Amino acid sequence: MNPSNFFAELKRRNVIRVAGLYLVGAWLVVQVAGTVLPMFGAPEWLPRTMVVLLAIGFVPAVIFSWVFELTPQGLKREDDVAPEQSITPQTGRRMDRMIIVVLVLALGYFAFDKFALAPKREAALVSSAVPNESKSVVPEKSIAVLPFENLSEEKANAYFADGIQDEILTRLSKIADLKVISRTSTQHYKSAPENLPEIARQLGVAHIVEGSVQKSGDAVRVNVQLIKAANDSHLWADTFDRKLTDIFSVESEVAKAIADQLRAHLTGQEERVIAAKPTDNPEAYDAYLRGLAYSVKAVTTPANSLAAQKYLREAVRLDPKFALAWALLSYVDAVGYLTLTLQPTVALREEARQAAETALALQPNLGEAVLAKGYYHYSCLKDYDTAVRYYEQARQFLPNSSQIPEMLAYVARRQGQWDRSEAYFNEVERVDPRNVNALTQHALSYIALRRFPEALRKLDQVLNITPDDVDTVVLKASIAQAEGDLPRASALLAPLHPAGDDIQAVEIQVYQAILERRPAPVIPRLKEIIAKPDPALGYLNGELRFWLGWAQEVAGEHAAAQESWRQARSELELFLKEQPENYLLIGDLAFVNMGVGDKAAALALSEQAMAANPVEKDVYVGPTSLEVVARVAAQTGEPDRAITALQKLLSIPYPTPLATQNISLTPALLRLDPMFDPLRDDPRFQKLCEGKPK
Repeated sequence: MNPSNFFAELKRRNVIRVAGLYLVGAWLVVQVAGTVLPMFGAPEWLPRTMVVLLAIGFVPAVIFSWVFELTPQGLKREDDVAPEQSITPQTGRRMDRMIIVVLVLALGYFAFDKFALAPKREAALVSSAVPNESKSVVPEKSIAVLPFENLSEEKANAYFADGIQDEILTRLSKIADLKVISRTSTQHYKSAPENLPEIARQLGVAHIVEGSVQKSGDAVRVNVQLIKAANDSHLWADTFDRKLTDIFSVESEVAKAIADQLRAHLTGQEERVIAAKPTDNPEAYDAYLRGLAYSVKAVTTPANSLAAQKYLREAVRLDPKFALAWALLSYVDAVGYLTLTLQPTVALREEARQAAETALALQPNLGEAVLAKGYYHYSCLKDYDTAVRYYEQARQFLPNSSQIPEMLAYVARRQGQWDRSEAYFNEVERVDPRNVNALTQHALSYIALRRFPEALRKLDQVLNITPDDVDTVVLKASIAQAEGDLPRASALLAPLHPAGDDIQAVEIQVYQAILERRPAPVIPRLKEIIAKPDPALGYLNGELRFWLGWAQEVAGEHAAAQESWRQARSELELFLKEQPENYLLIGDLAFVNMGVGDKAAALALSEQAMAANPVEKDVYVGPTSLEVVARVAAQTGEPDRAITALQKLLSIPYPTPLATQNISLTPALLRLDPMFDPLRDDPRFQKLCEGKPK
């Protein structure tokens, strides 16, 4: 067929008009659907499906227009069309004008959408993508459980109210369909605050749970209410009167009722977890709640760790099948082993292992048991790959846990994966925004990296949650010391009066006096603390004697310093037998041997400290002992060795072995610290003092 004849036939059969109408109409439908459907919450696949169907439909439309002729009376087969029914030129022109009108309308809509609607949609998208407290979308199925008020006549029963709150929160947090804020973020609020909408905004939740507990003998009354924070309306409330032996039913009923009110979907496994009864022994449960109360205190101290350990040991003695208590005992032991709030003995490490394995044997699907086993591998064995496997396994049982990303942040930091560690810390802060421990640890990462402005911002966040917290103020002072700003550090430290067991604060104050070369005023305070040693501090009492000797030496009291160091050596050597892997204890022994002039022992112990925690196994803390080497070498006439160590230290992130691992060495500290005085005339040392750490 001649092309011109074929085109004429297409025109005669109105195929071109139908194709044009179809394409314009389809395009207009797609544009309108793309704008309107999202307003009604249509799934993302629906507009795409419409485009595909319209594209497929184009071919049949063209075929139909060829086979059937378009007439004023509708579509008819060509053979059935009488001449008078054919489209006249006048009718054709009207159809052409209709196509043009439709096309103009479509183009007008396109322009309106392009220049009027699209910018608004884009602005809304950007606004939703950028974190903003005032604009962020709060999930409807989100909740925070505030501390329960203790209404018991005996104020000592406060632990019981804390425990009931924590158990209800724990059950809720195991429901994957809910967003549940961790206790670490809620524990800083009052039991029944007045500004619920503001608290909900800070925590990023839509609902708040308040409650009270009254315990008298074996009778317990629990009041609980669920509040919609936006308008302070009470969605549900109930009072439960139970005997102590039936307290678990309250925790389960409350969690189930709240989940129902929020229309949360529960799997069969979640329903079983919520209804689970951890022990049949009320005395064991009471001991567990007492241990739990000490383990979740805002500040982990030796006294708190020992108390938690004591009550949890009692709980598992009373009920050897109490898996939850075994898991918490393992965790408390492992935390104490790592942070030195418990003496890191071989026996303690073994108890942490046995407790975790017992918990898992009793309940293999208990999330807390899986988490405890992972933490044991992390803190006691430095087996980071195994720890990560347990943490990831625990996610399926603890969907709302902020502990898991927090622990993953610690692992990544020990492996030297700083960016990954920071990403995990950021994840913790999204799901647990007022977790002061995670915020502080994030700040410590910045301190190790010498990113001091960022560290200070994190510490200020902590102070906004816990104003005047001594240890946080002390960290800010240590940053000022590292930056060489002793007046600012002094202004922060002067108002503080830390207790004798707050080793970090005491040692930073002593270090400030030593850096200022005016240690005489702190010597009486150190003597006062040492005169009444706290048994819970263990080897740290000997460490305080080292600091006393150093202060005395800088003050010119050389004989007194020698005596203090000899006593410190005797005390520390006793602990080394039970703590052969405690690299900080070994470092302290290196320092006191350096002080009394035993160069060989001091150098040997500094090498032993490095071997106890090698950099190959711990990129974060491993270099700590290299600073011991640098200080001992500087004081014992080994300048080359000292300079080499200092050059390395200034190029890497790590925490110092002094003042309970607060800060990294900086050029400013090299200029100020008396321990490096023997290197002052060395040009290499002078160059280090002038430079900037990498």
